[in-house]
Amino acid sequence: MTTYSLDFWTRRSNELKPEGLAFVDGRFVPSLSGRTYENRNPATNSAINHIADCDDSDVDLAVAAARRAFEAGVWSRRSPTERKRILLRVADLIERDLETIALLESMDMGKPVQVAHDYELPDLVEFVRWFAESADKLYDEIAPAAPGNLAMIRREPIGVVAAVVPWNFPLDMAVWKCIPALATGNSIILKPAEQSPLTALHLAKLMSEAGVPDGVFNVLTGYGPSVGQPLGLHMDVDCLAFTGSTEVGKKFMGFSAQSNMKLVWLECGGKSPNLIFEDTADLDAAAELAARVHYNQGEICSSPTRLIVQNSIKDAFIEKVMAHSRAYAPGNPLDPKTLMGAMVDAEHCSRVMSFIERGRQEANLVLGGNRISIGASSNFIEPTIFDCVTQKHSIARDEIFGPVLSVLSFDTEEEAVAMANDTIYGLMASVFTSNLSRAHRMSEVLRAGTVAVNTVDLISPLVPFGGMRQSGNGRDNSLHAFEKYTQLKTTWIKF
Repeated sequence: MTTYSLDFWTRRSNELKPEGLAFVDGRFVPSLSGRTYENRNPATNSAINHIADCDDSDVDLAVAAARRAFEAGVWSRRSPTERKRILLRVADLIERDLETIALLESMDMGKPVQVAHDYELPDLVEFVRWFAESADKLYDEIAPAAPGNLAMIRREPIGVVAAVVPWNFPLDMAVWKCIPALATGNSIILKPAEQSPLTALHLAKLMSEAGVPDGVFNVLTGYGPSVGQPLGLHMDVDCLAFTGSTEVGKKFMGFSAQSNMKLVWLECGGKSPNLIFEDTADLDAAAELAARVHYNQGEICSSPTRLIVQNSIKDAFIEKVMAHSRAYAPGNPLDPKTLMGAMVDAEHCSRVMSFIERGRQEANLVLGGNRISIGASSNFIEPTIFDCVTQKHSIARDEIFGPVLSVLSFDTEEEAVAMANDTIYGLMASVFTSNLSRAHRMSEVLRAGTVAVNTVDLISPLVPFGGMRQSGNGRDNSLHAFEKYTQLKTTWIKF
């Protein structure tokens, strides 16, 4: 049995030689220009490797390969059962390479390796299996037409799908987009964030090993303006699925209008409320869950970053949250004891610190608030909590994407609802109460794609994930995810 220790993970990371080339038409290839960029570990500031810096010419090459494969039918016209078997092999290979993938995620974006290995990636394997198993269980329809008529409604793959994914959960987001799209017969071009390309490239290797045909799954590395934008504007990309900021999501909507009106599915920003009522049955458990705002360095779009607490319990509850938050003290991501690692890069770390400095002027800092150095890197931020926050403050309105919790307070249920809904976002909301009627009332009136009662940020392949308003459109996960990557065709026969 493997013993996971700091020495083990350090040794394994030193042995790794990650792939840095793009993956097009079944082969790892350099960018056509030959340009590369340096990929650095944010927790050590050391260089990991050099990554192919692709541009619009590489986009043209990958789209042509994806289109060629789609039209040839090597994947699109395979039976759903055959596609299922291959995608189940992909899940097995991810499970086989769990240690390697956990390390690549940690090295790329600073997250604790043991957390990725023990919790995130085993869950992800089950997501892949769930999507794969669904491939041959999606039924078409027969409309109730008059006698002498047969009206059939079928779902067909859209064609070439571009998936543009963020750096906070690199492989999770790639799987959420690509596996449902592959299960329904599409060809894929995956564009990982420039900060976190390593697991996407490893996934390409596993796709090929599992038997996904050449051209069906492609990975283009590089920057948003040189790869993401050309994918958004490309006349032969049929659908684009994006997870990232609301600002960039709006750009992709514009790219669609400027090009071929491709379908654009967006999962964007959030500023999720977490409502704590005085009748909460277990305030200690609620406080522990509230402190999970610091999980993954706070770099989670659905994180419950607005803690809205009833005044009668606020002070005592904040003390409990602070006690649990201290466990997220930043540390070496390769240390199995570490719960919070480095921010993804120095630029993002500075952005989060600018919000914290603004918060010092607006509200009452009760925990953390400092940028710290560990070894050669200063990309670490303490778990931070602000009290006495109001809806007017920037730390209550803007998505910070860091380990920062803003505490607001209320007296009545109506005040709590008004405060929770006073946002441009609508991704997720949480409610803690032992009152069943209140739980149902809250689930009706809170404007969010998911309302969690007596828990936070619950995600499963069984249920859809996505937002309302400027948190985006469409849904990842569940059977509803397949709707994004298929189009309806009616065939009407008179006899």
